[in-house]
Amino acid sequence: MKNTSISVLFIFLFTLSSCKVGRFIVYNFADIDDHKIFPAHSIQNPETAFRFYETPYGKFPKKIELNGQPYTFDEYLEMNKTVAFLIIKNDTIQYENYFDGYKESSIVPSFSMAKSITSILIGCAIDDGYIQSIDEPVINYLPQLKKNGLDKVTIKHVLQMTSGIRFNESYINPFGHAATYYYGRNLRKQVDKMKLEDQPGETYNYTSGNTQLLGAILEAVLIDKTISQYLEEKLWKPLQMEYTASWSLDKDENGMEKTFCCLNARARDFAKIGRLYLHKGNWNGKQIVPEKWVEESTKIEESDGSVWYYQYQWWLPSKDGDFMAQGILGQYIYVNPTKNLIIVRLGRNHGRVDWEDVFLQLAKTY
Repeated sequence: MKNTSISVLFIFLFTLSSCKVGRFIVYNFADIDDHKIFPAHSIQNPETAFRFYETPYGKFPKKIELNGQPYTFDEYLEMNKTVAFLIIKNDTIQYENYFDGYKESSIVPSFSMAKSITSILIGCAIDDGYIQSIDEPVINYLPQLKKNGLDKVTIKHVLQMTSGIRFNESYINPFGHAATYYYGRNLRKQVDKMKLEDQPGETYNYTSGNTQLLGAILEAVLIDKTISQYLEEKLWKPLQMEYTASWSLDKDENGMEKTFCCLNARARDFAKIGRLYLHKGNWNGKQIVPEKWVEESTKIEESDGSVWYYQYQWWLPSKDGDFMAQGILGQYIYVNPTKNLIIVRLGRNHGRVDWEDVFLQLAKTY
């Protein structure tokens, strides 16, 4: 009887593993090893890599406090679940360290930092003429959404998270939208089911559904290439990334990129995304992303329901011109143009730290 029960349980779990709820039960919660469990499109790097300068005399804090207790900087990072941390000023690595068995070549999923990268691709698609304007309604590219009432939702609304679409961002509900998008196997079907909860342009509501909607627009306009191929063409090779990358898909055959998350790469290459925007879309003399797009993505704006601290899928931690990409487990690309500073932090989770505050405090020392 005991062996029969175990067999039934095994069959039940095996059956569940083929569906979204099964994935949720088997793999829950989102983890930095998740790039191993999802199918993905590969993204190739060029033959010649750009490398930041290195110095044995890097400037970084030797001590830092947590709850009144002093720790070395390494201790502080490690005890707060960090796996990679870089500080880059004037193209020179001031500090670089890896923890918990991770190293320079270790892959870490971006989680929602991919939202900022998806925004970059939207800017590129406009520059390439695939998309005419962010003021266009999304139904210009996804006409099937008109019947769902999305005819007044513009691309800008989606970029600003003011689209009004109904979406439950909870990752702990296996039947919620976030789990469906993360563990499900038909993102296109889920996008086609989108409906409104609020009027567009009235209320900011951060949801992953908005960024997957941007991904659906990109997929619709690219036609002859995948989003991953477009990323390779527009960013990965021009930015001379040191390593290949991948973008997780919803399924193996004819899969769609999870544009709201799940770009899998290394810390130094994530830093190059920061460097691109630090220089307003210019890479060593070549304009990769329109300067105006970078400026619009990182400026303070509060019109049409948007909030000052979130612009075009980028977070603004202060009103001093800095900005950052952010992921759910404490993945960050922080950029401070005034200080010519880039900080990348990747982790298993946030630990006991408000990393946004840490970045602001670190910036003051440079």
